[in-house]
Amino acid sequence: MTIRYLSLNGVATHLGISPHTAKKYADDGRLPEPDAEIGDPPRNIRGWLPETIDAWNDSRPGHGGRPKKSDS
Repeated sequence: MTIRYLSLNGVATHLGISPHTAKKYADDGRLPEPDAEIGDPPRNIRGWLPETIDAWNDSRPGHGGRPKKSDS
């Protein structure tokens, strides 16, 4: 079974924020530690499980529970 991780663009889509904002969150240490990394910094690719991002988003002070962006 293949495990699917969210890239930074995937995190952005999942949360309904811009990819730039997701990258800034990651670079500033505001996202949780990635569940997986491929390669070596600084060109490594980070990946998060959707449930990791959901738990982080639900516990964000002042932002927790923000509804995900609707596809419609």
